[in-house]
Amino acid sequence: MPNPSNTQDEISRLSALEELKILDSEPEQSFDSITKLASFICNVPVALITLIGEQKQWFKSKVGIDMCETDRDISFCAHAILNPTEIMEVKDARNDSRFKDNPLTKADFPIIFYAGIPLLSHSGKPLGSLCVIDSKPNSLNDSQKEALKQLAFQVENLFELRRKNLHLNKAQKDLKLKNLQLKKFAGTVSHDMKMPLANMIVTADILRAKYGTQFDQQGKDYLAYLKHSSFTLSDYISNLLDYYESENLIIEDLEEFEFNSLLEELIDLLNINHDCEIHIPENDKIIKSNKSAVNQILLNLITNSLKYNDKSKQVIHINCVQDQAYYYIQVKDNGMGIPKDKQSEIFDLFKTATPLDVNGKKGNGIGLSTVRNLIHSLGGIISVSSETGKGTTFDFTIKRPIDQL
Repeated sequence: MPNPSNTQDEISRLSALEELKILDSEPEQSFDSITKLASFICNVPVALITLIGEQKQWFKSKVGIDMCETDRDISFCAHAILNPTEIMEVKDARNDSRFKDNPLTKADFPIIFYAGIPLLSHSGKPLGSLCVIDSKPNSLNDSQKEALKQLAFQVENLFELRRKNLHLNKAQKDLKLKNLQLKKFAGTVSHDMKMPLANMIVTADILRAKYGTQFDQQGKDYLAYLKHSSFTLSDYISNLLDYYESENLIIEDLEEFEFNSLLEELIDLLNINHDCEIHIPENDKIIKSNKSAVNQILLNLITNSLKYNDKSKQVIHINCVQDQAYYYIQVKDNGMGIPKDKQSEIFDLFKTATPLDVNGKKGNGIGLSTVRNLIHSLGGIISVSSETGKGTTFDFTIKRPIDQL
């Protein structure tokens, strides 16, 4: 019995097979459906999807047979892959010099009839075959052969889909790792910068207090500019830390709280000292969610409503309603508004809607990204509607816990 020789490019073939990570994998319905169809269409008791390794032939899918693998030396499919462009049909293995002494031809269920079509990788390397087997002499008609080719093509599509999914999963893992490293880097750098900035602010105050009489007006302006820039950078770093911490917040840490009480605490914290009306809901709601996350969302939105409001009297309306599945919260102001062409990108990191706020300060484009992260983590979505010069409305949802539904 002549042993099947290796393919012309055996190393590359084995490499393509290894890339699939499919040997010894669990059964899959998508492959089993194809072998069942092959058995039915060809009217034979056995159909296999085989993969030829360096020493073994392994069955990814099988119909009508119990074994899972054989040695490559006695494999019919190892002969089939030597001519990867054609179906190999053996009508009676007992009369074929390659197989008449093969132990599989003399087994309890002998392989007498065999027809197999090679299964190719994306690069054209033969990996194994889709084959049909009978224990008596047989042959396929043209229609059956064409059907077997089409089924083999579907197996190859499944192989290619698997290969691409493996590459995507690896790329996703690599991306997550790099993103995690970036977060750690940003967090470490941000924390390390806060203390030197605080020292710069304090030093500027000391210089002004101790040596102020020795500075001319230009020197005093430089000190003021140094202090202002330090505060701006410190605020930027704080917002950046909030953004990264928002992605790590434990959203499952739920508690019940009164919505209006939370708003009143926030308004007191903001210490607003100009003409401003903030209208809270007439009917209070008991919210069950992550209080820290809801607090940060509202703090960002209300602060933005104050910072980007050029009216002599600022007005903010906050409302909250609920149904069986969600809390619906709205923050509406009479501020500067957001240009139409900017509304689609205001939730992107480092994107700002207007160059300067009412105090002449430039935003850093982090706050609304943080808000979006938190809301998504709470199972909700956020949207914006705005008209330049008339005001802005933010609507967002928070998913209610299952035990409240």
